[in-house]
Amino acid sequence: MVSLSPDAQRAGPLEAGRGASGTSGLSALQRRLPTVDDLRSRSRRRVPKFVFDFVDAGCGDDICLAENRKALDRIKIVPKYGFASVKPRMEVELFGRRYNLPLGISPMGFGGIIWPGTEAALARAAQAAKIPYVLATPACAAIEDIASLAPDVFWFQLYQTPANDFQVALDLVARADAAGAHVLVITMDVPVRGKRPKDMRNGLANPFRKDLRTFWDIASSPRWAMSTLRAGAPRCRNFLPYAEGDSPSLLAKAVEREIKGAFTWEFVRRVRAVWPRALVVKGVLSPVDAQAAIEAGADGVIVSNHGGRVLDAAPAAIDALERIVSVVNGRAEVLLDSGIRTGLDVTRALARGAKMAMAGRPFLFGLGALGPSGAGHVIDLFDSEIRMALGQLGCADCSAAGRLELAVQV
Repeated sequence: MVSLSPDAQRAGPLEAGRGASGTSGLSALQRRLPTVDDLRSRSRRRVPKFVFDFVDAGCGDDICLAENRKALDRIKIVPKYGFASVKPRMEVELFGRRYNLPLGISPMGFGGIIWPGTEAALARAAQAAKIPYVLATPACAAIEDIASLAPDVFWFQLYQTPANDFQVALDLVARADAAGAHVLVITMDVPVRGKRPKDMRNGLANPFRKDLRTFWDIASSPRWAMSTLRAGAPRCRNFLPYAEGDSPSLLAKAVEREIKGAFTWEFVRRVRAVWPRALVVKGVLSPVDAQAAIEAGADGVIVSNHGGRVLDAAPAAIDALERIVSVVNGRAEVLLDSGIRTGLDVTRALARGAKMAMAGRPFLFGLGALGPSGAGHVIDLFDSEIRMALGQLGCADCSAAGRLELAVQV
C-alpha cells in the first residue's frame, strides 16, 4: 500500500487518515472514505459547483458517460474454487519498464482547477507507487517540472496543434523527449470539442467569471477558495513559451488558438520518426483505427472514448476492447481508459484482454476531497481492490486475469 505524504501525515485525522486502526487494520481515512464514490461525494461538497461539474460531467446528455459505467457493470466474471489462497503479484511490464500495478493515471487537461498543485500531487503519488502518470498538454504544470517529480513513471500526452506546420506540437514533443518522458501518448479522439452543457450553464471560463453566481459558488467552498487564493488561478503552464504573457487569460487564449483539429495518421508517422521511445495512440474504438495506429508505428493503443466527454453516441470503451485486442494480436500493447472507478473495473479490463487500465476522474475526486493526500489514497483504494479481486479469482498475477471465464450476457 502507498504511504501518505508527509503533508498528509501532518494533517488532521480525517485528512491524513491517522487514527486508531480497527481489527481489520484499516486507517481512519480508509474506514470513512473507503470508495471512489465516497471521495466524489466529499469532493462535491468541498469545491465550487462549476469546478465539480467540469470534472464530473461528460458531453451532451451524459449518455456515453453512463454507458461506460453500465458496460463495466455488465461484465460478470465466473469464480472457480478449490485453489490454494494466493497473494497476487501485481507488477506489469509495459514498454520495457516494470510498474507496480496494472493501473495508470490518465491525462486530464486543466486538472489544477480541482485543487492547486493537482499535477504535482499526482506525479509524486505515481512516483511513490511506481505507476504511470500521463501529463496532459493543457495541464496546470509544465512538462519539465512534472518530469523531475516522477522520473520513473512520467508519460506525456500530445494534443493537435497544427499552426505553422505543427511548430508547437513538435516543440512539445522535443521538450518531452528532453525531459525524459518514457512514453508519448497521441490523443486522436478530439477532432472537435464536445458540447458540455453543464460548463455552458455555469459559464465556465479561465480566468473565472466575476459575477455574483461565481462569487457565491466560490464563497461556498472556503477551503478550495483559500487554497486557490494562495496558489493563484490555475494556468496552462505548458503554453508559457507560446503565449503573449503568463496571465491565466493569455495562456487560455494560447490554448484556444493552438489546440484544434484532428490528427492524421500521416502526422503520427511524422512524430514516430522523431520520437525515440514508446509511442501510444489514445482514443481508439475501432479495429480499423487500431490497425492504422500499428501501421503508423505505434507501440500501443489506448481504447478510450475520452471518458464520455466528446461524443455522446460513442460506444463504451470496454465494449470495444475485445475486438481491438483481437485485431492487434500481440503486435502492440492494448490499454483501456474511460469509466474505470474501482479495482474490480481494472480486473474486468484485464479479463477482457487489456494490459493495463487507466483512470482519471477518481484521482481528481481524491484531490477535491482531501487535497494533495487524496492522490495516494486513491492509489491505495485501487491497490487493495485489485488485490482482493485477483485473490478471490485465484489469479497469481495480472496476466492470469486474461484467462478468466466471463459469464455470457443475455
